[in-house]
Amino acid sequence: MPGCSVCRCPSLFSHRPEPGDALSQVVALLHPRAVFANAIGGKGDWAVRFAAYGRPSFCIFLEGTCRLAVDGHEPVEVGAGDFVLLPRTPAFTLAGGDAVAPVAMDPDALPTGGRELRYGDPSGPPDMRSLGGAFVFDRADPALLVALLPGVVCVRGSSRLSALVRMVAEESAVPRPGGDFVRARLVELLLVEALRATPPDQAPPGLLRGLGDARLAVALEQLHAGIDQPWTVERLARAAALSRSSFYERFTRAVGIAPMEYLLAWRMEIARDLLRQGELRTAEIAERVGYGSASAFSVAFTRHVGQTPTAYARAARGVAEAPGADVAKQDSGSDS
Repeated sequence: MPGCSVCRCPSLFSHRPEPGDALSQVVALLHPRAVFANAIGGKGDWAVRFAAYGRPSFCIFLEGTCRLAVDGHEPVEVGAGDFVLLPRTPAFTLAGGDAVAPVAMDPDALPTGGRELRYGDPSGPPDMRSLGGAFVFDRADPALLVALLPGVVCVRGSSRLSALVRMVAEESAVPRPGGDFVRARLVELLLVEALRATPPDQAPPGLLRGLGDARLAVALEQLHAGIDQPWTVERLARAAALSRSSFYERFTRAVGIAPMEYLLAWRMEIARDLLRQGELRTAEIAERVGYGSASAFSVAFTRHVGQTPTAYARAARGVAEAPGADVAKQDSGSDS
């Protein structure tokens, strides 16, 4: 959960989703830039009520136990070794000991500098120790992560996640050469481990649930590995070793949208990322995401996103644009 101010340091690396593993593509597209983490302790009888944060946050519990009640979800008892991820972080309450009135907390106004945030009795060692923090994404909308996960992800006793978060805390506590790069890589690993640890049947309809179906997983992995290929429902069904009708119904139920809708949505996510980077012409982006011409891509992009590729790219880079300026040039395949 939120722990301190967001690091504003620029990323030391830039990467785009490469063909292959679907989950790796999603994490690469999100491009985590930074993470912050603070030590949190509680002693005696205490309770805190955090206002909605609206961004992905996490907490890993190192010692003791407490109760976590996230709005809209059943309360859970959490303890040492548990990892909690809240993809959109609504309001929540943490409490230890006997019931007391919760103290209101503002997630955007918490102490910084790595010192412990203490709940309850401030004297002596705490009964409960944890590390809380938040993910910061450099490019893609965090809604991409929210769409993959249930509202509360609680992973019990994961030594891998515990080790990763401890490393994040160490990197956040003392500035060291290469810290930005190391933190960014650790964040990617945290996200992948959280995604892996989520049982597919607990995830909302989407990619994770689809990957939990052995037949659909084959088709999804092939689709992500070849986003520029001329996919059809029939071709994807063959990859999944299912009839067309069985595949269509099974895919739609697990993923939440029809196969061609999913393909279009993913192509548009890739296209938006490439447009934000501003390194390729529209015709090159069109080819990357499976369109035969810049004009066909422009029509599809505008219909899906609500802006032409030029307008989207300029807005993403904070470039002012006179109405209609250069739209024809960009959409015909010229440099943006």
